[in-house]
Amino acid sequence: MPVLFQHGLCGDAAQTAEVFPSGVGLRCITLECRGHGGSEAGDVTAFSVVRFADDIAEFIAARRLAPLVVGGISMGAAIAMRLAVTQPDLVRGLVIARPAWSILAAPANMRPNAEVGELLSSMRPEAARQAFAASGTAQRLAAESPDNLASLTGFFSREPSVVTAALLTSISHDGPGIDADQLRRIAVPTLVIATRMDVIHPVSMAEELSRLIPRARLTEITPKGVDRRTYVDEFRDALDDFLKGFLR
Repeated sequence: MPVLFQHGLCGDAAQTAEVFPSGVGLRCITLECRGHGGSEAGDVTAFSVVRFADDIAEFIAARRLAPLVVGGISMGAAIAMRLAVTQPDLVRGLVIARPAWSILAAPANMRPNAEVGELLSSMRPEAARQAFAASGTAQRLAAESPDNLASLTGFFSREPSVVTAALLTSISHDGPGIDADQLRRIAVPTLVIATRMDVIHPVSMAEELSRLIPRARLTEITPKGVDRRTYVDEFRDALDDFLKGFLR
């Protein structure tokens, strides 16, 4: 069974492969978004969640995969939510993992990503890294969400830096372009996965989505900052349990 499972901002297919269950009967498909992984960036001024979701919809249609389970991590979750709302005929199940958006564009939790993008837009990568390390944002993340800090620090060495800067600024100020009433009309089974110790992907956002989407269930797993191996194992188990329902 094909499952289209999308990576997060500045991630790639390795991110989704790490947490996808390896059981018989499931096939993970990840389309690396423009400027991610092996995909060319194209026009860096055109990056948006809507554009990425449209690319996914075209991919699904071209390969005649619909309807299928669609999901993702962080930005990938926002893309999946948009597809479930705007093209429900494509989606028979939905996975929202560590969501960074609900209905608002430029949520406050995405501000650290935007800050890194703005520094990369105005400085050379090493100078930008040093400026961020000295910032109040970095100090806060070190205390509250070390995994977030590690990810953001890694962006300063991501190439090409001009694409990374454009992605971080554009997507952090963007959103899925949907509203609460549309979320309430999602009719398919939905899994929402959340972790604590995560400033960029707050549990409160996962809880909000699980309340709004009628057939959603919320699963909380161990944060990466506590134990990465346990995080991966629990993520896989949650996905496996949810997806088995579509194999019966």
